[in-house]
Amino acid sequence: MADLLAVPLKKPSDIDVTKPLKNLIASVYSTSDKPVDYTEEINEFSKLRNNALWKAFEKYESSLELIYCYYDQLCAMETKIPAHEIQIPFKWKDAFDRGSLFGGRLSLTIASLAYEKVCVLFNIAALQSCVAANQTMETDEGRKLAAKLLQQSAGIFNHLKSTVLSSIQQDPTPDLKAETLGALSALMLAQAQEIFVQKAIQDRMKDAVIAKLSSQCDELYTEAYKLMQKESLHPLWERGDYDWLSVVGGKQAAYKGLAQYYQSLVCNAGKSVGEEIARLQYALELFKTAQQVSGKATFFQDFVNKAQKALTESKKDNDFIYHERVPDSKSLAAVGKAPLAKAIPMTEKMSASSKDLFENLVPVPVLQAMAAYSVRKTDLVNTEIMKLREATQLLNSILASLNLPAALEDTTGAEIPHSMQEKAASVKSSGGLNDLQKMLQELPELLQRNQEILNECNRMVKEEEDSDTQLRNQFKEKWTRTPSAKLTDTFKANVVKYQTIITNAIEADKKVRAKFETHSEGIYLLDGDISALQAALPACGSSGASKSSAACQLRKLMENVEAIKAERDVIESELNSPTSDMHDKFLSALAQDGAINEANLSVEALGRTYGSLSKQVQESLQRQEALIAEIQRVNSEFCKEKSGAGAAAMQREEMLKKLAAAHDGFMELQVNLKEGSRFYNDLTNLLVNFQNKVSDFCFARKTEKDELLKDLTSDLSKVTAGTPSIPAHHESAPPTPSSAPAAHSAPLPYPVQPQGMPHPYAQQGVNPYAAYAPMPTGYNPYAYPQAPYPQQQHPASYSYPYPPPQTGYPQQSGFPSYPGYPPQPPPNQQQQPPW
Repeated sequence: MADLLAVPLKKPSDIDVTKPLKNLIASVYSTSDKPVDYTEEINEFSKLRNNALWKAFEKYESSLELIYCYYDQLCAMETKIPAHEIQIPFKWKDAFDRGSLFGGRLSLTIASLAYEKVCVLFNIAALQSCVAANQTMETDEGRKLAAKLLQQSAGIFNHLKSTVLSSIQQDPTPDLKAETLGALSALMLAQAQEIFVQKAIQDRMKDAVIAKLSSQCDELYTEAYKLMQKESLHPLWERGDYDWLSVVGGKQAAYKGLAQYYQSLVCNAGKSVGEEIARLQYALELFKTAQQVSGKATFFQDFVNKAQKALTESKKDNDFIYHERVPDSKSLAAVGKAPLAKAIPMTEKMSASSKDLFENLVPVPVLQAMAAYSVRKTDLVNTEIMKLREATQLLNSILASLNLPAALEDTTGAEIPHSMQEKAASVKSSGGLNDLQKMLQELPELLQRNQEILNECNRMVKEEEDSDTQLRNQFKEKWTRTPSAKLTDTFKANVVKYQTIITNAIEADKKVRAKFETHSEGIYLLDGDISALQAALPACGSSGASKSSAACQLRKLMENVEAIKAERDVIESELNSPTSDMHDKFLSALAQDGAINEANLSVEALGRTYGSLSKQVQESLQRQEALIAEIQRVNSEFCKEKSGAGAAAMQREEMLKKLAAAHDGFMELQVNLKEGSRFYNDLTNLLVNFQNKVSDFCFARKTEKDELLKDLTSDLSKVTAGTPSIPAHHESAPPTPSSAPAAHSAPLPYPVQPQGMPHPYAQQGVNPYAAYAPMPTGYNPYAYPQAPYPQQQHPASYSYPYPPPQTGYPQQSGFPSYPGYPPQPPPNQQQQPPW
């Protein structure tokens, strides 16, 4: 069996991957109409991780398939789950650590899927070397598998050499440093070439071929030995009772000697006796050097014996027959090389049997494209709906100011007009004044709930950053993890974004309250008894104008008004109903071009779906302008015809106008309050998801912080103060009185902490952040739709103060706080120490 060196594996830690993944998938992919439940897949992923990472230490060939499948799963996840969103504190120990400190930290914890991939890939390469070392070299199958695994291992280490720093973006443990990985790659390649040499010898290939293979092996071991000789790497190679440098140095000399030995056989066949003797002498010197460097007296002893025997015979033949001059070894021609071992580049998939547990999740580029498309669609739909609603509100306000159509129906001057009776019935059937008051009372509670969640998120982010800053100031350059300030920019930007949304919603609530106060008296009359409404209307005599030609024209125009309103209801319904699924189109574009031109695809799809509806909206607005102008013209004639009416008639008309405006205000308030309630509940859903992300981030950072603190404080605890020398005058001191406790003669089994020195663990274990903010009572966080994070958008039908992506809330919906209910901060909590 070949004496191959096997790279030790990095040791992982047991961590909970289920909760962060559930939170992430729920916030990014799940909506109320399409809830996703990946509990089973996430549990399967957790099981796969445990089996793959821990069974690898058994170092069987079957373990390779498990870790291959896990790595393939990580690669698949990376394309579908935003890597920066995953907050799982992956902790890995240095592969070469045997319990002593050297060159850096013994372990490293980073909340990054890229870091997990790097460590798993290292263990794949290490496990390949272990399985190769366990193969028997007596069979072709064993040699073939070992050579293949070593070349694959060399390719992986070489790949990691150029990708580790860009993947984890901070100083790695010693085993993941570029110089370490370069040395390991060279070592694996040299060992693979060694197997080819052994096979050539066993298969009795031509001496010239074996010489060239050995010469190439010598070159590869020389390169590996050179890379391993770096001073910073020396502690890594001290393994057990021997160190790798001795083994590699010995093999380098041995295979150089082997190349000279087999080249001497070539010289023997060509009757070049002088060169043969020189090469045999040089080979024996190299074999002796190999035995001394490796520390093994029998290292390559078989070839030493063969070379010695051949040298004796060659010298005898040369002395009696050939009498050739023996050249100096330095003048010998270099032996040719036959490089068979090559680093095998990494393949896209490591296992043919691996299965993507999350195959139904869309890739990240598709997810981002769909989120951008959703923004464009929501903006377009909201803009068109807002045009229709603003136009309808304007039309209603103009008709109410003209007392239409009530003025046309008030023929007697004493009865309630039919249209006003319909308005009163509509208010009652819709819940009336009590319903509005109830919804108004709910808004402050919903607002306060959102403000408290956002305040808690802001507190956790600030506390984590303050803790990191304090520890960085304390430990200076030893505090080597990424500063929190660089990682929390997105969180702080989202806090500002959500606070702006809440502030605008407060302004919107204030406007809603003002509108309610304006129309509350009229709504009260419409919601009351018909007799009270009758009594509130001043009576007057009939003017007869309701039968004039102008009145007839106005009635026809009122029918046109109702027709326009009905058409707009249909258009709004159609704007909200189209669901053009861009999933397949984006997937096809990604598969075909490797990228997605979201802007072109989205604009084309939106134009095809909503182009005709946008045209109908524009036509409706133009028709309204002409209709309003005609109504105002005809109404002027109608007013002239009834200009003789008295003061009572004028008072009655003003009251009818007020009631008509109250009805319109009631309908608008009801829509605003319902959508406001839905807006706040949707915002709660977004904030809860945001809080989960912040909590996962803080937990991951706490785990990373605790590990770094443990390393640093362990370092400090090993530095014990030296025992001071006993002053001379103490040596002659009288014996201790019997009343005093006797001094212990044996040393304590632990170091005594000198007075005045802070204990290295004095401040460990303090939670750097408070518990998660409790969910508001009765709130179901999955009750409303969720848009992909972070580009959350609200349903297209909102007219309440939802925030379009760049333009802010619609101006008429922009809402500051009710008098007396500005958002209150949560009760003061005791300030926790930062670590």
